[in-house]
Amino acid sequence: MKPWPYPLWLAHRGAGKLAPENTLAAFRLGAQFGYRAFECDVKLSRDGEAFLLHDDTLDRTTSGRGSPAEQDWEALALLDAGSWHSPAFAAEPLPAFAQIAQFCLANGCALNVEIKPCPGTEALTGATVAREAARLWAGADVPPLLSSFKPEALVAARDTEPGLPRALLLDTLWDGWPEVAEALGVVAVITNWRLMDRALIERLHARGWRALVYTVNDVPVAEQLIADGIDGLITDRVDRITP
Repeated sequence: MKPWPYPLWLAHRGAGKLAPENTLAAFRLGAQFGYRAFECDVKLSRDGEAFLLHDDTLDRTTSGRGSPAEQDWEALALLDAGSWHSPAFAAEPLPAFAQIAQFCLANGCALNVEIKPCPGTEALTGATVAREAARLWAGADVPPLLSSFKPEALVAARDTEPGLPRALLLDTLWDGWPEVAEALGVVAVITNWRLMDRALIERLHARGWRALVYTVNDVPVAEQLIADGIDGLITDRVDRITP
């Protein structure tokens, strides 16, 4: 396999339990715990701005309502994305993808970008995120790893910026996933940790793919996966599991 430039441990959505997920505050907190690799979710506003948000609606983690795909970035940037978590993070804004890139590059941190399109925007989101990633990390030693559960988004990312590394995300081992991963030209497969074992790791490695898992929050599970040869673990428990 090709050399793997990413750290073993990645902080999920920043320090997405101890601070508001997918915000700069969460990234800063994760870095304070020693993390130098992060995972985040990126989608598009109505006017095409790439920004961080997990859900298809704004309701759970911001002061807004409805689909972010129906609002321009100027309005989204004014939302409170912190008060839902705790008063200490009141008025924490949604970050643009460019802000997260700046943080990672300034602090020497690696990034796994989950392309998280709103329904019906899979290809547009994949292409836009890939284009922005290539621009923001131009000349960087370690580019971001682009991943998605949506093959359509990864196809668009591949066709737009074929030089950026890609990973297929799996919550089940659905029929035909190896063939899809092969066609996408992935460098890694990222599964729910419950799907991963030594046999699957060896199967992935035999194809030249790295094996990563989400979201590992128990030390014994992590230790077993490391013993089995895992290449990356995404965790919420940045306070309990230190790199």
